[in-house]
Amino acid sequence: MATPAQARVDLAAIRHNVALLKERAGGAELMAAVKADAYGHGLVPSSRAMLAGGAAMLGTAFVSEALELRAAGITAPVLSWLITPGEPLDEALQAGVELSASDEPLLDEIAAAARRTGRAARTHLEADTGMSRGGSPLAAWPGLLRRALELQAEGAVEIAGLWSHLACADIPGHPAIDAQLESYETALKLAEQAGAAGSHVIRHLANSAATMTLPRAHYDLVRCGIATYGLSPIPEQGDFGLRQAMTLVARIAMTKRVPEGSGVSYGHLYVTDRETTLALVPLGYADGILRHATGKAEVLAGGRRRLVAGRVCMDQFVIDMGDDPLLAGEEVILFGPGAQGEPTAQEWADNLGTITHEIVTRIGSRVPRVYEGWGP
Repeated sequence: MATPAQARVDLAAIRHNVALLKERAGGAELMAAVKADAYGHGLVPSSRAMLAGGAAMLGTAFVSEALELRAAGITAPVLSWLITPGEPLDEALQAGVELSASDEPLLDEIAAAARRTGRAARTHLEADTGMSRGGSPLAAWPGLLRRALELQAEGAVEIAGLWSHLACADIPGHPAIDAQLESYETALKLAEQAGAAGSHVIRHLANSAATMTLPRAHYDLVRCGIATYGLSPIPEQGDFGLRQAMTLVARIAMTKRVPEGSGVSYGHLYVTDRETTLALVPLGYADGILRHATGKAEVLAGGRRRLVAGRVCMDQFVIDMGDDPLLAGEEVILFGPGAQGEPTAQEWADNLGTITHEIVTRIGSRVPRVYEGWGP
């Protein structure tokens, strides 16, 4: 380990998680969400592991992410769903990227790119069934369907999918789940009545949580994100047999003895209550270690859990080792699967009042990703 820190990514764990999710999805295919640099795990290596584990498609938020996959030689179907005006849609269609549309202006922009390139755009129409985020409101849905069918008749668009997104699938029993399923069924019926829901059109609604707990939401395809990286979509129900893929480690930069009463880091939020050894960990909020980890998050160092002592800085934080020996260059584990007694990403999320998505996606570009477990 030549760098101050590494995010070690277990690709075998990703393959395992995708295979497990495929089993839970029954007969539905699986789209692996690899947006945000594969949730901080590294876009291209993680995507290859997803496909090796049985994913049929990949999903990205942005067109640029899909084009990065194509530039790396990945030819599997890719859907991009968060498109703003003026994006490189010509390049996307030439690369065979499937696109999502929630309103007629975007559909028309996609169709214009199809005319310029001579490539019909495989388009997934998104309905807003109660998330109130992306998607067409049901009141506007018939108009979107009509326009899509007009463009399909022209040969500019191919209606490839009908989809929506669940707001509360990670809260089992929440009334919004049934309400959204009902709204989605309404959207599908309207599409069928309009002639836009043939057998070749993919219906997809379920996220990771719904894949695990809502078989009636599986339809033709499930879209799994956080669970593919081994992090539970419903922590209260356990880990579902998933294996956490990322382990974040760092090498101690220095250690020193300080006397009782020594204030540590900015603001002296931590003051030593005895003579002790402090160790400097070369990671900070510029690397994605939340500043409010101060006094809340733990790391594994010298065989024991240690609390972050004092304010997390831009590039570093301090831990109190007491009288336990630790030398510069020795490794500490911030989080991992827990097999060595280290905190997990879920523990960090719980202690910091957030979700694991934020813990892993915040790990910055100064931290190299190191890949393990590609073999059988």
